[in-house]
Amino acid sequence: MTLSMFLLWIVVGSITGWGAGYVLKEGGYGLIGDISLGAIGALVGSGLFLYLGMASPGLAVSLLVAFVGAAALIFAQHTFWAVPA
Repeated sequence: MTLSMFLLWIVVGSITGWGAGYVLKEGGYGLIGDISLGAIGALVGSGLFLYLGMASPGLAVSLLVAFVGAAALIFAQHTFWAVPA
């Protein structure tokens, strides 16, 4: 893993978190909270992908894995651990 790939995962996760917060206006956790969830999800998803030995063959697959990881964490958090407003 290179530093540029790590930073790319954070950027993709942040954008995913922002988008999820925008879509889930009433279920969001604010701009910083949603962006943080997205970035953490992208890092966890991409790290899990690498840990399982599935090295990414290219940028497009890395972006997709980061996006799916971020979206999965945000979805799980909003579904299972939602804080009542």
